[in-house]
Amino acid sequence: MTVVTLGPAGTYSHRAASAVADGVEFRESVTSIVEAVADGDAERGVVPIENSIEGSVTETLDALAEFDVAVTQEVVTPIRHALLAQGEVFDTVASHPQALAQCRGFLDEHYPDADREAVASTARGVERAREDATVAAIAHPGTADDTVSLLAEDIQDRTSNATRFFVVAPPEDRSDAGGKTTLVVYPGANYPGLLLELLQPFADRDINLSRLESRPSGERLGDYAFHVDVDAGLFEERTQAALEDVRELASAGWVRVLGSYDVEHVLD
Repeated sequence: MTVVTLGPAGTYSHRAASAVADGVEFRESVTSIVEAVADGDAERGVVPIENSIEGSVTETLDALAEFDVAVTQEVVTPIRHALLAQGEVFDTVASHPQALAQCRGFLDEHYPDADREAVASTARGVERAREDATVAAIAHPGTADDTVSLLAEDIQDRTSNATRFFVVAPPEDRSDAGGKTTLVVYPGANYPGLLLELLQPFADRDINLSRLESRPSGERLGDYAFHVDVDAGLFEERTQAALEDVRELASAGWVRVLGSYDVEHVLD
């Protein structure tokens, strides 16, 4: 099986995808990965959903609301950032915006005058550093080579830095089995107490909500869709009953159940 993920080779997404399949192909954006799976151009996609420091990846949330796909697995990997360059003198630090943000304290302390350049991925930052001696990169230490060397390791602001990735699949591969379930709810309404009503069916059945995010629906200002992770599987009667209540409450909109799945931790 071949999976698609953020490229080029050497990204953290690449490392997560390698835990899922031997064959990995690359795209330039999360949206294009999810779209490829939805259109049948790829069997699986691996996309970042949440970082322990910077929070949710909004492009992923929006893509999961836009395209009809399933989530079949969650992969959690620690994020170990390193500073790489051709030499110790450089003017710019290039990396993915989340990596730059996750190392903000280190950069403020040690390289306050260096420009920070946001690029499509950590691997793209390394490519920039290989091409230009005035550019340093933030990426996994394993991307160091004969051209760019390690100047500093573990430069992330918190040692607990980790990222969750979703494995997305065609909707027909959605599973009811697993310890977690993800859904997107667009209620199509807005009134006092609506969110409480949407959450109450889970509380009534002692189902824990491990994540709740709101994102603009794109329909009009102040209109939102809600992304929900629950610590229960669709195979459970209590989850099915809660979803039945939520669907009734969101009858003016829609509910997209992405499926149930288990979690794999990748330590490399």
